[in-house]
This record gives sequence, structure tokens and C-alpha cells, in this order.
Amino acid sequence: MHPATFGKLIGSIIIILVLVIAASQSTYVVGPGTRGVLVTLGKVSPGVLTEGFGTKAPFITHVQVVAVRQQTSAVEAECYSSDLQQVTVRLRVLYRIPESSVVKIYQEYAGEPFDSLIAPRVQEALKEVTAQQSAEQIVKQRELIKTQAVKAAREKVGDILLIEDIVLENILLSKELEAAIESKMVQEQEAAKARFTQQKSEIEASTVIIKAKGEAEAIRIRGEALRDTPGLIQLQIVEKWDGRAPLVIGGSAGESGGANFILPLGEAARSPAGAPASIARPR
Repeated sequence: MHPATFGKLIGSIIIILVLVIAASQSTYVVGPGTRGVLVTLGKVSPGVLTEGFGTKAPFITHVQVVAVRQQTSAVEAECYSSDLQQVTVRLRVLYRIPESSVVKIYQEYAGEPFDSLIAPRVQEALKEVTAQQSAEQIVKQRELIKTQAVKAAREKVGDILLIEDIVLENILLSKELEAAIESKMVQEQEAAKARFTQQKSEIEASTVIIKAKGEAEAIRIRGEALRDTPGLIQLQIVEKWDGRAPLVIGGSAGESGGANFILPLGEAARSPAGAPASIARPR
């Protein structure tokens, strides 16, 4: 091949490669859940690039991608309770970057604001909340601690970021403090059991007293009824009579002051032979 022709061929190939590279550098794609920040020769454009395909100036401009979907990051806080007990809290922070803060987050925090913005403020908020509660209350009132910590963290972070929620994964106490809390809980359970036994005994005693009072009142009412209505006994005898004639067992007819007993015929039939018995006769 002639040297001149070969040189032209090489030049054409180089031009084609430059054009291809320039074409690839002049386009961008912003993926789902992200936003783009346009940077030209180190200068950040105030506008935000939304999801999709676009064009830009080749070689001198690039697109920095910032995630706006919800993210979750772990953090650990060393706190002290109101009774000066050390409490270690492990938690996860759910947050996201609003679209209005994408450019500012990139300029001030390089698009990763958690370590420099969120974590320190969440730890500070959690320490302020736990300092108002005893170690025992921190363990018992996890939901209250979380709610107050979320509120305090949002106030400290401001509107630049949205803290969706804080999840308390674990609250760690010293072994001595855990043993003391466990012992206290056992004592409280035993005291509650003793109170229940005492209340049960009092209720049973009250029931016996009420029952006794009821029986005494019933006897009193029956006594008054018998006193006011003497014929009531005879009426009850008649109502319970089975229709068989009674026998009178007692002293002989000529004796005075002898006691007579009225028995049904069945009793007479079962009485031993030779026992004195006489049929009551009218006088």
C-alpha cells in the first residue's frame, strides 16, 4: 500500500474512534431510584437530572448519580441512663434524600450523607433521650425511647434529609445490671403472687361471712313466721303426711303426765315385740 494511502486510512480510523468516543461521552442514563447531578469542569449545575436518557457536553461534563430511594444503615450508640448506667444501643436508621436536596447533598457530603450527617445526630439524639430514663425504663419502654429519638433526630437533621424511622435492634446492659434487673423482676413477681393469695383468702373469708349471715337471716325469718303463725307447723305436717294413720306410743291410758309420741304405722311395724303401744282415742 502506498504510504500516503496508508496514512489517510489511519487518520480516518482515528477520526472515527474519536467520533464514537465523543458520541458515547455526550449521552447519559439515570437509573430508577436515583437522580443525576451535572458537573461541567468542576462546576455543579443547579438543576437535577431525572430518570432516563439525556445528552451532555462530551469530555468536559459528567453526571454524578445520587440515590433518592430509601436506604438503611446501621449505627451503634454508647449511652448513659439517668442512674449513670452504661447502655449500648444498636439500631438501624431508615432515611432517604429528597429530590430538592440532591445537589446540596452532593456538594456538601459527596452524595453519602450518612456517616457525616445522619449518624452523629442520631447518636446525639439517642443519648439525650436515654439520659432522661433509668436503665430499667430504657429496656422496658423501647417504643417510647424510639419515638423520642426519631423526633429529636429529625429536628437535628432538618429538612435536608428525611429520617423515615429508627429501628432499635438491641439494647445491651452490663452483666451486673442485667442480674440486678432480673432479681428485681423476680421479687416483684413473688410480691404480686403474695398479694393475689391474700386477696383470694379475703374473698373466701368474705364469702363465708356472707353465707353465714344469709343462713342466720333465714333462720330468724322462719322463727318469726312460726311465732306469728302457730298453725304453720300443723300445715307443714299435713303437707308432708303420706296418708297412713299415726300411732301413739307412750304411757298407759290411766297414767297422767305420761308423754305420748305420734309415729307413722311404718314405725310401729318395725318396733320390737312387746313394746307398749296404744291407739290415740278421742277424749
